[in-house]
Amino acid sequence: MISSLVIKNYALIDNLSIELDKGLSIITGETGAGKSIILGAMSLILGNRADTSVINNSEQKCVVEAIFDITGYKLQKIFKANEIEYFEKAIVRREISPEGRSRAFVNDTPVNLSTLKEITEKLIDIHSQHDTLELNSAVFQTEVIDLIAKNTNILTDYQTTFKAFKRTTNELIDLQELAQKEKADFDYYQYQYEQLENADLKPSEEEELELEQKQLTHTEEIKTNLSKINFLLNNEENSVLDMLKEALKASENITDFLPQAKDIFSRLESASIDLQDLANEADVLDNDLELDPERLEFINNRLDTIYNLQHKFSVPSINDLLKLQNDFAEKLEQISSFDEQIEQKKAEIEQIRKKLTDLADILNKNRNSAKKTFEEKITYIVENLGMPNTKFDVQIQKTEEFTTTGTDKITFLFSANKSSEPQPITKIASGGELSRLMLAIKYLISKSKTLPTIIFDEIDTGISGEIAAKMGALLQKMSDNLQIINITHLPQIAAKAHHHFFVYKEETAEKTISHIRKLSDNERITEIAKMLSGTNITESAVQNAKELLNN
Repeated sequence: MISSLVIKNYALIDNLSIELDKGLSIITGETGAGKSIILGAMSLILGNRADTSVINNSEQKCVVEAIFDITGYKLQKIFKANEIEYFEKAIVRREISPEGRSRAFVNDTPVNLSTLKEITEKLIDIHSQHDTLELNSAVFQTEVIDLIAKNTNILTDYQTTFKAFKRTTNELIDLQELAQKEKADFDYYQYQYEQLENADLKPSEEEELELEQKQLTHTEEIKTNLSKINFLLNNEENSVLDMLKEALKASENITDFLPQAKDIFSRLESASIDLQDLANEADVLDNDLELDPERLEFINNRLDTIYNLQHKFSVPSINDLLKLQNDFAEKLEQISSFDEQIEQKKAEIEQIRKKLTDLADILNKNRNSAKKTFEEKITYIVENLGMPNTKFDVQIQKTEEFTTTGTDKITFLFSANKSSEPQPITKIASGGELSRLMLAIKYLISKSKTLPTIIFDEIDTGISGEIAAKMGALLQKMSDNLQIINITHLPQIAAKAHHHFFVYKEETAEKTISHIRKLSDNERITEIAKMLSGTNITESAVQNAKELLNN
């Protein structure tokens, strides 16, 4: 619950501070005094957006700070998840700078607006006049039934499964679209792959063929030069080897006289052996090398094939062509496996669909089980709020499609007249009827929804007299389980409060300022009397006020 509230520099509020307690707190005051302004300021700590227009003094920041007693509400997990230190007294603060920058804090830890909302929506519910229209919403009606039916855990499980169902269904659609597109290109990929496969390419083949091509192209030139080498080294007249033999003999003749000649002899002998080997090798190469026009033609054609493929696919090497061939093979394999993938995905969807159907059936069963008691309780409460001919039905219709809340379409049907059959609320309920119906619903769900505080902004629209007293009694009873703060203009409701706060304006030379203070018992009599008779308080109004308070 809210234990204190501080508002600084917001609209007509300069510096306002109030202490709040358990039970029913009523806020009254003249029209325009600032009651709704307080609610507007409080909406900031609920994460609502604000701009600089709310700032009273443009040279100072606007600050709204509330202290919540959250003992026993099991909020430790949400604080831990957002890395915020947990205390049983939670301090929530919102600041708006004159430049329009917004900052939010929980226990002095900076948080973004989504985190602020996540936490404060567990602490407080502000119900303003226009929120009564929420009763027309199918989403709200479904939420109400699920709270009454205690569907929270099963609904969470259903929604997790529903998300998986939607995600997997979208994956199937994407897979089918991709398969359709890729299958249209299958023939293209198949042709490209076969062209490369039929080429029977080998790594390094291009380099080897180009070398062999050079040899075959220059065979005559190669043979001529090999013959020349052999001739120069080993011909019968004046060959290099014959001259080496003479040089060997000459060096041998002087070895007895010149020891260094032995080294010359040895080196000449080694050179003679090497040159003889070279001559033999050149001769062998010359004999082995033959003109082969057919082989050369084959190589030229083979290289043309490789070059054409490289040009076609815009790659520089045979290894790149082999990589492309592998890529095409993988693409073809993937396309061929689409049917299997699609069938697997369909099977997965069917498995999820079955679980989703089972969960939706449980939701439907729980809703139908809770429906009758809920209808009876709403009817009973609303009848006691001055609509004796109330008919209230909850219509639950099964739908063919899954939605975020199951396969049920829930509609609240209502009639306040004997002669009228219940119709959807959107068609027939007046403002006063909606207010009473909404209060009855809030009363019932407050027992199912663990929420510390509910704030009502003139929930009593369109009622007066004895009905107002009954509505006040209902608010008072609600406050047994949670903190209720109600802004009202009705004395019958104000008299039911445990705590009464009065909002008023102060006119200064420079500006108008809103204030709020808690009324004493005597001040409450005066305020309620004023609400009964107007500015000129009569003795009968005072007596009537005392009677209302005593009752």
